[in-house]
Order: sequence, then C-alpha cells, then structure tokens
Amino acid sequence: MTRPSATPLSPGLTRQDIRTLVLASLGGALEFYDFIIFVFFAAAIGHLFFPSSMPDWLQTVQTFGIFAAGYLARPLGGMIMAHFGDKIGRKRMFTLSVFLMAVPTLLIGLTPTYETIGYAAPLLLLLFRMMQGAAIGGEAPGAWVFVAEHVPAHRMGLAVGLLTGGLTGGILLGSLMATAINMAFTPAEVAGYAWRIPFLAGGVFGLMAMYLRRWLHETPIFEEMRRRAELVRDLPIKAVLRGHGRAVIISMLMTWMLTAGIVVLILMTPPLMQKLYAIPATQTLVASIAATLTLTLCAMLTGAALDRFGAKPVMLVGGPALILSAYALWAGTAADSGLLLPLHALAGACVGLITIVPYIMVRAFPPAIRFSGISFAYNMAYAVFGGITPPAVSLMLAADRMAPAHYVAAVTGVAIITVVAQAGRLRRLAVQAA
Repeated sequence: MTRPSATPLSPGLTRQDIRTLVLASLGGALEFYDFIIFVFFAAAIGHLFFPSSMPDWLQTVQTFGIFAAGYLARPLGGMIMAHFGDKIGRKRMFTLSVFLMAVPTLLIGLTPTYETIGYAAPLLLLLFRMMQGAAIGGEAPGAWVFVAEHVPAHRMGLAVGLLTGGLTGGILLGSLMATAINMAFTPAEVAGYAWRIPFLAGGVFGLMAMYLRRWLHETPIFEEMRRRAELVRDLPIKAVLRGHGRAVIISMLMTWMLTAGIVVLILMTPPLMQKLYAIPATQTLVASIAATLTLTLCAMLTGAALDRFGAKPVMLVGGPALILSAYALWAGTAADSGLLLPLHALAGACVGLITIVPYIMVRAFPPAIRFSGISFAYNMAYAVFGGITPPAVSLMLAADRMAPAHYVAAVTGVAIITVVAQAGRLRRLAVQAA
C-alpha cells in the first residue's frame, strides 16, 4: 500500500500520520463530551423540561429515559454510517458524525423549557438526544477504522490507543466541566441558566472539530480499494453476517469487557460508593476524575504495548491486573474510604486495557466491510451489555457488596479465555484482513 511521503517523526509514523491522530483524537474527545454531558445536569434538566407538578421521581425517570434513548439510537446510526463508510469513504462519515453530534448539542443548549413551550420541550430534547446517539454510534467505530488505516500495520495499536484515549478523555472533559460549573455558580444559577453553558460550548467546539476534520485525507486503504474496484457491491452488513460470524462473536465478547470496565468501574462506582459507604459526592467525583485521567493515559500506553508484544501477552498481563484492581478498589474502600482516590486511579489505569478491543476488531474484519463489521458488533454488544450491566450489578449488590468486582472479574475472564482460545484464529483473521 502506497503511503504519502513525509518526514518521519517516530518509527513508522509521518508528520501527516501524527496530524491525523491528533485531529481524530481531539474530535473524538469533544464528541464523547457532547454525548455524556447530559447526565451531569440531569437533575436541572428534569425540573425544567417537565411540569413542576410532576413528582420528582417521575421527572428523574423520564429524564434518564431521554438519556437512554441516545443509547437506543446508537446501533441504527452506527450501521447507517458504517454502510456508507464502506461504500463511499471513511472520511465523509468521519466528518458527518461530529457534525451530527455538534448540532443537537448546541440546540439542547438553546431549547426553551417546559414553562415556555410545554410538552414540545421534552419532545425536542428526545429528538436531539436520539440524534446524538446516532452520531456516537458511528464515531467510535469510524474513528478506529480511520486512524488504523492511516498508519503502518506495526503502529495500529498506537493509533487506536491514542484514539481510545481521546474518546475516554471526553468523559474527563465532561467531569471537569460539571465540576467547574457547580463551583462557579450557585445551585439556583445552575438551574436557571448555567446548565446551558456546557451544551453551548460543546456544540461550538464540535463544529470547530468538524471544520478541522475537513483537512484530513481519505485513508490510503480505502483509496486503494476504490482504485482496484474492490469495494463491496452488496450490502456490507449482509457480507458481515454471511461470512464473518466468528469475527462478530469475538468482537462482541471483547466489547462486553469494555462495557464492564467503563460502566462499572468508571460510571457506576461514584454513585455506588456514595450509597453503600456514605462517601461524600465531592470525594467520589475527585476520585472519578483521577480514574478517568489514568484510564486515558493507560489506554494510549496499552496501544504501544500491543504493537510491541501482541494481543495475547497484553491480555494475559492486563486481564488479571484489571480483575485484581477491581477487587482492590471495592475491598480496600470498604475497609478505609480514604483509599478511594488511589484505588480508583489504579482501577482506571487497568481499565486502559480496553484498547485491546478496537485493536482486535480492526484486525478481525477485511477492509471492504471493516467499518460495518466493527459498527455492528460494537454497537449491538454495547446496547445489550451496556443495558443489562447496571441492573445486573444492582441486583447482585443485594446479596454481596463485592458484586461490582465479581461482575468485572467474570466478564474479564471471558475476554481472557476468548483471546487465548482464539489467538491462532485472530492471527489468521489479521492476515486475511491485511
């Protein structure tokens, strides 16, 4: 495959490669920020977008229902963008996804409340949230494919690691923004107008990211397929389901580990620690920020390790480390709440193992259907496992306060077995995909 000539800045990477990775990671961070910022201001949104006569619990249920609608729209949005990404080009969909995220985020910040336009307010909120979900469904798979196809094969781990770090960095940005808004404004000001600031800022920065993505080039692999007339003629998803079932199953099982790490150890841990051990919200928030920061950094380091050692050795080291860090977090904090910060930061670092998921998925599908294969497996698995994880862990907690660690351990064990048992198959899939 011919690559654009440029001055190498690191072994195997050109100046153009590095610019591509930086712009892709920045755009991914902003897009994930836009997607998750809603949850940090759900309380204010619930009071403003539903009748004041409605009970608080029902406002909360309906607000989180609108938040969940974004997840329901992920598979459909991801599959539509993946279809065209395999048909007409990665770059166009890569730019479209950030546009589809920026516009509804900006509009949420501008939407009148229930007091002004009645039930049209929550309906518009639902529409914009589903647009966000459709966008995020295409962003992660499209971004992983885009960066992986821009770099040499022996730098694929670093590429998807930097991108994954960018995506999780968006969660960190959301946490920091929520903290800053709540420190700078009184609760009344937040409920009155300040809640809009994160959405307006996210929308504007998202549009800036879309503009910057215009300067990116189509991936060399897609251009070569187009030149050789090797683009899939049938429906890409049909080809995925007909001939790549094992790659889909492997990808879905690995994505299950990703959802367990993110949902349980990053998103659910702060509220559960508050509820189970009466740890102040400020303390759990600071620990969560530390965990997300170490996750972002270690996702990048894991990518470099994958290039050097391969998937199986990294999984055999990283998998047990993730399991042990989960037990350390929950057992250690139960014994001494003062240990929450360092133990959560340690667990976040070990969750950085999730970079192995896109690394395996990109290598498991051939280029002609790569976007569709990854999008289908990732979004369907995230919709299913991301949906069942919170209630499953909550039910398990009724019997055992170590349930979050047990759940992460079980799912990570499945991932370890998958990588070890399918190591040979994964190597053959990677050779075929190349």
